[in-house]
Amino acid sequence: MSVTLSESKHLKLLPLLKSPEPSSSLLLLRRLCAEPDPQPPKHDDEAIEATVTQALELLKQTPQHEWATFQPLHTLLFSSDPSPRVLAGITRRLPSHSAALNFVDYLRSNSPLQDAQLLSSAFLAVLELAKREMDSPEMLSELYRVSKEWKVPLNVKAAVLLIRCFGRAGMVNESAVVFNELDPSLKSTHFCNVFISLLLKAGCIDDALKVLDGMLQPESEVPLNDATADTFFQALLKEEHKGMWLSVEEIVELVLKFGEHYVFPSSIVITKLIARLCRGQKFNQALDFLRELMKLHAPIEATCFNLILTELGRNGDVDRMNSLLREMRDADIQPDITTFGILINTLCKLRRVDAALDVFKRMREGSDGIFVQADVVTYTTLIDGLCKVGRQEEGLAMMEQMRSLKGCAPNTVTYSCLIDGFCKGGEIDKARELFDQMLKSGCSADAIVYNTMISGLSQAGRMDDASNVWSKLKEAGFHPNTVSYNVLIDGFCKRNMLDKACEIVEEMEEAGMKPDTVTYNILITYFSRAGDFSAAQSLMKKMVKEGLVPTVETFGALVHARCLTGQIEEALKVFKNISKSKLLPNTIIYNILIEALCKNNRVEDASSLMDDMKVKGVKPNTSTYNSMFRGLKEKNSLEEAFKLMDRMINDACNPDYITMKILTEWLSAVGEMNKLKIFLRGHSLSAAPG
Repeated sequence: MSVTLSESKHLKLLPLLKSPEPSSSLLLLRRLCAEPDPQPPKHDDEAIEATVTQALELLKQTPQHEWATFQPLHTLLFSSDPSPRVLAGITRRLPSHSAALNFVDYLRSNSPLQDAQLLSSAFLAVLELAKREMDSPEMLSELYRVSKEWKVPLNVKAAVLLIRCFGRAGMVNESAVVFNELDPSLKSTHFCNVFISLLLKAGCIDDALKVLDGMLQPESEVPLNDATADTFFQALLKEEHKGMWLSVEEIVELVLKFGEHYVFPSSIVITKLIARLCRGQKFNQALDFLRELMKLHAPIEATCFNLILTELGRNGDVDRMNSLLREMRDADIQPDITTFGILINTLCKLRRVDAALDVFKRMREGSDGIFVQADVVTYTTLIDGLCKVGRQEEGLAMMEQMRSLKGCAPNTVTYSCLIDGFCKGGEIDKARELFDQMLKSGCSADAIVYNTMISGLSQAGRMDDASNVWSKLKEAGFHPNTVSYNVLIDGFCKRNMLDKACEIVEEMEEAGMKPDTVTYNILITYFSRAGDFSAAQSLMKKMVKEGLVPTVETFGALVHARCLTGQIEEALKVFKNISKSKLLPNTIIYNILIEALCKNNRVEDASSLMDDMKVKGVKPNTSTYNSMFRGLKEKNSLEEAFKLMDRMINDACNPDYITMKILTEWLSAVGEMNKLKIFLRGHSLSAAPG
């Protein structure tokens, strides 16, 4: 197996030959191929140490040029078969690498055996001394040249030392030379792993793949092992290499190729790969990859399934989630609390709370043979789900259940879910009671809880209580955000407490927060309803000056207020300004104007607005038609009413009880109840397909 470094580091995946299923002997060999050199047989350590010490003493007493003729040294070292450990021990304890090199030269020139293993062991010691002395890759390179000149073969440890040293110095070509020139019979899996690691660190992906390709061959004597997989895939998945080497699909292909040899990367690497596929919107590939790994009996943990389940949960695909859970069970992979938590969270978001409670029950009771202890997150998820569907009392009971469990005390988020649920359910006192309780069971309220309480109290018109909680929020060290300010400003405006609203606006600006579009809309709505259109217009101009764009809601507030005060023409002017601002009026604004025009006996103008809705693609609703029917009834425009009834059928807009009251009174009085029957049949027919 040899490698010639690519002149170009073009990142192209080399085709890997598909190997047949390894034989049992190959599998056994793979298990046994750990370190490159077999352990030498044990010698008498004391005898070896005595020989080494005696030899060093003789070398110290004798000038180097006399070593070759110094018989006591010659007799000590060569009278019997010398041990590699003896010669390596002598070499390693010489004062310098140059002295050690001279000793190796003496051995190769005077040893009657000329045993390559003896010289290789001694030369390894020379390299180790040189590395300790200077750690100079240039010096080691020179020593490697000397070893070849003297025909002293490297052993695996010496080759690994050189490869690592050259690699750290960025001398990849030199490392490749060492790799290629090492006796193929000495190359081991460990040795190849070291070289692959060096190549990957140097960015030589093509060359690393060539080495790997050789290891993957059926006849390879250096088969893959777990270290190969970890070395290779951890390097490929490093964030700094992302997008520079192999695509995630190519890495997946390699993992499966490893799997055919019963070798897999760690579960961490597998998890990272699945996560990367999911992040790249390649969910189906991630699922296929997971299933292929299951077929190969790879070491998969619940975390991998949790990633897939999360993606399925985002799409609300509960059926496929349950199917995947069955696959986990069939593969004897134990779900963890996160696995169940993902399913419970998905069901709660889909408002299938009873189904979530059933999963929770089975999880706790172990009815599927799997018992998992629920945690705070799971309980809180269920409590939030219950509150979202108006079952706050059940959520409260579940929180009490939490208190009885060790290590599962309710936290700030738990209380926040319940407080929000009771506020939205109009049970402000209960929410306030929980808020006070939370501050007393040792839970420090966060900004979300405070804002929830302020919003709930403001909507209930309890501005004194809202102001009190507002003060507590600031005392707790939280800085109110724009949403918090707007909630309080809106509450004061709705209670006609303009002075207090203005105080909050000033406080907001002093805190370095500029009023946003919502703030201006609240104030413009207030002044418009109060009939102070001058102030409302001034606020709109200031809003534009601040770089904020008026919204449909901004214009809608002005239109509504003008209509309420009977200023129809002014309302229509504001409506025209909406089109000038390139905004699209919504159904609510159209309905306000149509109702006002019809009440003022301007049904033709109202009808024109309905035509304008059609042109602009704004769909009328039942309220739109009811306003028009009232106007037409006042003018007794029967034919126009019939046309409008047909249009309502075509728009698939269903009548309500107000529509029926208007039409029944009118059409019965003029003897046209048959038209009403046809109208109702039209709606039953139009509603059938949906």
